[in-house]
Amino acid sequence: MGLLAILRRLKSSPEKELRILLLGLDNAGKTTLMKKLSGEDVTHVTPTQGFNIKTIYVVDSSDRKRMDETSFELSELLVEDQLHAVPVLVYANKQDLATAATAAEVAQSLALQTIKDRQWQIQSCSATSGDGIKEGIEWIAQQTMKKN
Repeated sequence: MGLLAILRRLKSSPEKELRILLLGLDNAGKTTLMKKLSGEDVTHVTPTQGFNIKTIYVVDSSDRKRMDETSFELSELLVEDQLHAVPVLVYANKQDLATAATAAEVAQSLALQTIKDRQWQIQSCSATSGDGIKEGIEWIAQQTMKKN
């Protein structure tokens, strides 16, 4: 099943609103990932000014210097009342780069193992090639179906 088919299936339930929040530091690959999810061309992506309104946390796995900042920002988001108990999918993006940290290294840097109030998953991916994106969306779909 393709990415768009999975998202359409999730949105097909009229009594349940589906919202996917795609967050991450600048240059993590959020716009590329969003374009890939929407079936758009990812060969010409420019940095986003402000934000996109197409409603997951995206981590640039090759930017090891900013892992502490990424961890802090994620932990700040997880205490938001509106996100209480919401499952968290972390995309360890840019796995196609030789300098990328593994998903396990990213999980450790973000202290994901300390998250006890919700389900979480880390998924290796490359937003440019699409590798790993479908698996992350399938996990989100499973989490959503469990709540129905």
